[in-house]
Amino acid sequence: MATEIKAPTFPESVAEGSVAAWHKKQGDSVERDELIVEIETDKVVLEVLAPEAGTLSEVMAEEGDTVQSEQVLGRIGEGKASGGENKGGNKSEKKADAKADQKAATNSDAKAEKSTGGGKQHQVKAPTFPESIQEGTVATWHKQVGEAVKRDDVLADIETDKVVLEVVAPADGALAEIKAEEGSQVESQAVLAIFAEGAGSAATAADKTPAASSDDGAGDEKVGDKILAPAARKMVAEHDLDVSKIDGTGKGGRILKEDVQKAVNEGSAKKAAKPASAPKQAATTPVVEGERPERRVPMSRLRKTIAKRLVEAQQTAAMLTTYNEVDMGAIMDLRAQYKDTFVKTHDVKLGFMGFFVKAASEALKRFPDVNASIDGSDIVYHGYQDIGVAVSTDRGLVVPVLRDTDSMKIADVEKGIVDFGKRARDGKLGIDEMQGGTFTITNGGIFGSLMSTPIINPPQTAILGMHKIQERPMAVNGKVEIRPMMYLAVSYDHRMIDGKDAVQFLVTIKELLEDPARLLLDV
Repeated sequence: MATEIKAPTFPESVAEGSVAAWHKKQGDSVERDELIVEIETDKVVLEVLAPEAGTLSEVMAEEGDTVQSEQVLGRIGEGKASGGENKGGNKSEKKADAKADQKAATNSDAKAEKSTGGGKQHQVKAPTFPESIQEGTVATWHKQVGEAVKRDDVLADIETDKVVLEVVAPADGALAEIKAEEGSQVESQAVLAIFAEGAGSAATAADKTPAASSDDGAGDEKVGDKILAPAARKMVAEHDLDVSKIDGTGKGGRILKEDVQKAVNEGSAKKAAKPASAPKQAATTPVVEGERPERRVPMSRLRKTIAKRLVEAQQTAAMLTTYNEVDMGAIMDLRAQYKDTFVKTHDVKLGFMGFFVKAASEALKRFPDVNASIDGSDIVYHGYQDIGVAVSTDRGLVVPVLRDTDSMKIADVEKGIVDFGKRARDGKLGIDEMQGGTFTITNGGIFGSLMSTPIINPPQTAILGMHKIQERPMAVNGKVEIRPMMYLAVSYDHRMIDGKDAVQFLVTIKELLEDPARLLLDV
């Protein structure tokens, strides 16, 4: 009995989609849950997986056709799925071998076949950008034309005004042609390069052959005139080292893991800067020499967006800031008492941000106006607390969002912030992780700021600024004591939030932090 292949259920805001690509042809065998077709909408590309194993018996919506939610795209009939062995052998392997033999027989130019690998060519396209992103910039090509790559290896990075998106290899092979150089502007689904399946595989196989024949080198790989053990090869990739600068102490000059570790410790095998990039850098960043040198560089897309949003926030919001100070003694004592136990239990350090996020979550529940956002002439009240945490990177400031912080434990908050920080610096944050926050916390104290005025992150209506902990003389019960104090600042949109509510909101955070037991007792 035939099984229907249906389009996914589209979100409410998506009316229809189009068939972007069929990954299987009529008559091909498919496995259960194997990717069979992609549906492109105006926001995302949706994958349709095979509901059952069998044979693609009918295609009812061709590539480029417009389809509705839950529309039948094709049918899967009963049949032997690919990957199975029978008396006649593996059909898919025989078919592939026959196709390869036919291509080799008809290709009279041996050199051309070697350079292309005799494989199918693909267009390498930019990712489908979300609706809020118009274009991106080709930031880096990680592979060059002719360089052998594996399926899903990163070929290039596309920098947008929010995140860096990775473009991966569609198969084993090599780049045949690069159509969009580094620094060029590209739109969604723009063709970046031409990719040839199998290209570079012959050279790779030849490099590996000598290593495989060594006495104790099963799994070794030859790179240039060096032979690497599997563990050494992995460490070289992790640290991005120049293999030619590493001396092998194994049999026949084989590079062992210990050799790579020694090179890492000594710093003697770092890759030199690519010479090809020097002229390009000089062209885009001219330096005026002399006693008063200058250097002009183009503003990054992320930096442009940050500048635009900050100016818009000040132009559109009736922004006001209220200040207070908090005695951090209780929290510092708590951290000192439980920091070792906390690390052993949760495998993450106990910082200050977990307390601030939990205190802000509780205060947001008590003052829903501060947790609201403005959408045109409407006010949107959120029945949940999604708090964005500002993270500084070399590219600029990004604000990933912790979801449902009211139900998170302090350990969950700390783990989430550590993960966000690492991935933000590596450019691995997703767009969805930086959208939809209801409130933001920024910590200038880690850079030594004693007091500042944070700027609202629209369409949110408030933001909390943390600052440096400074020991100051304070009057405590009629006596002067030296206490660890921190200035807090809440900037708020006066169109939405009255001064009384903003002040009481900040006082609530102050009280919760100065007596952390309130967070447990909900008082």
